Amino acid sequence: MAKRTTKRRQAQGVLNVQEFQRDDRRQRNLQVLEGGYQPAANDSNRDHSFVKNVRPKSKGQSALMEAIDTHAMVLALGPAGTGKTYLAITKAVEALEAGKVGRIVLSRPAVEAGESLGFLPGAMEDKLAPYLRPLYDALQDRLSPKRLKALMAEDLIEIAPVGFMRGRTLNNAFVVIDEAQNCTYGQIKMLLTRLGWNSTMVVTGDPAQTDLLPDLSGLHTVADKLEGVPNIAVCRLTETDIVRHPLVASMLGVL
Repeated sequence: MAKRTTKRRQAQGVLNVQEFQRDDRRQRNLQVLEGGYQPAANDSNRDHSFVKNVRPKSKGQSALMEAIDTHAMVLALGPAGTGKTYLAITKAVEALEAGKVGRIVLSRPAVEAGESLGFLPGAMEDKLAPYLRPLYDALQDRLSPKRLKALMAEDLIEIAPVGFMRGRTLNNAFVVIDEAQNCTYGQIKMLLTRLGWNSTMVVTGDPAQTDLLPDLSGLHTVADKLEGVPNIAVCRLTETDIVRHPLVASMLGVL
């Protein structure tokens, strides 16, 4: 019955089996150019060979990416949706995969929207997970789950809250400090002085979105003081650099 149905559909021009088989063979033999998916069975990187080529979508983003390439320390200030964290983590992954650094260290303060860790259930790791989730999300967009899991298991990618950074020296590392507007002046100073040899540090934040009391956030003050210091870049993104839904820029303009 199935064969008769197929032949009848083919005769009616509904299904061209030979053409379908030729298309299928072409698809199996397809070798996509760099930046695409390479499904060859002998490709050891086939689980993470789909790579999104990141290009700046605004002048501010272009300046930020260039600053990261040419400075040991970069402070990226700007409103939500300007790609500060995403671009920083993208550059971190590129540096690690190219062998320019030996590890990635990502950190953000465990302070958000007036909540505290004590009100969250579970052990310390469970309490910290919601605060560090945005960093995992950005990493998962650049690495396959298998690759990300392997790098974290080997401690080549480390995600930690700001409170765990004191006393450390981060050599041969790409360091990203996210949501720095929720750090005090003293905390940011402590974080910046973690920078070691052959390392790059990118600090991102939006001074207008701090969850601290207005006078406690130190990001704006630190950025003003460091602007003009050799090998330190301060990039200030604006609403024109927002790449999320257009309503985001409109809302930020009135809220």
